Amino acid sequence: MTTTGATLVIGATGTTGSRTTAQLTAAGHRVKAASRQATPIPGAEPVLFDWYDPATHTAALDGVDRIYLIPPVGESDPAPVMLPFLRQARTGGVHRAVLLSSSAIPEGGPAVGTVHQALPDLFEQWAVLRPSWFMQNFTGTHAHALSVREDGIIWTATGSGRVGFIDAEDIAAVAVHALTDQQAPNTDLVLTGPEALSYDEVASIVTEVTGRPVVHRGLSYEQLRDRLTAVVPVEFAVMLAGMDRAIAEGAEDRVTDTVQRLTGRPARALRTLCEREMLR
Repeated sequence: MTTTGATLVIGATGTTGSRTTAQLTAAGHRVKAASRQATPIPGAEPVLFDWYDPATHTAALDGVDRIYLIPPVGESDPAPVMLPFLRQARTGGVHRAVLLSSSAIPEGGPAVGTVHQALPDLFEQWAVLRPSWFMQNFTGTHAHALSVREDGIIWTATGSGRVGFIDAEDIAAVAVHALTDQQAPNTDLVLTGPEALSYDEVASIVTEVTGRPVVHRGLSYEQLRDRLTAVVPVEFAVMLAGMDRAIAEGAEDRVTDTVQRLTGRPARALRTLCEREMLR
């Protein structure tokens, strides 16, 4: 099935955007792949897009009737940047929007939570994806992945708290259904993998799969906040360190069946992801 208009995928070169673009084009849907360099992507139309440059917005929206929204990276308050664009999109004929948020951020909460709250009044068809922490944090360019490869250490302030880590391929699969199914979800969707794991358990799985010793080292909230402040704005560092503290208190110790319900197949396990991406 091909949708009538094109789907604009913002952040089309990113972790979930690239996978969503690939799955949409493989299914025969028209995609405008938006990025700050208009990077060519097989099967999609590359388009220049920068959240902070409104001059790029009109051309990106031309011919589009649905959008996959990745908030501006590292922005602690994205609503002032995103909401004018979303109003322009609605006026221009976009009728469905799927927003990537986080399991840790409720409707009306900090950061993208404000955009989440506004979405139902802006679009008649919508969904907010609230995935748990990405499994790709251990295999890509995330700080955890780098410290695993360079030092064999995962640093967190999560203590023994558990997280329902999810494969970005599964997030993309849910995004595709939310964008293209005849009936939009019109709700927020908490996405997890099939099991909740502590970072000690993650380290053990990575060790077993790769044969290289990996350990989890604990930090205090303050230590992590200060460590992050060296690489991101202080407001964002405080928010990220606070998320680790919430994990330690049990906020992410859950699993959902959302991937199974929307895609018809179970969410992938972390061991499967590590075998796929660490052993190739």
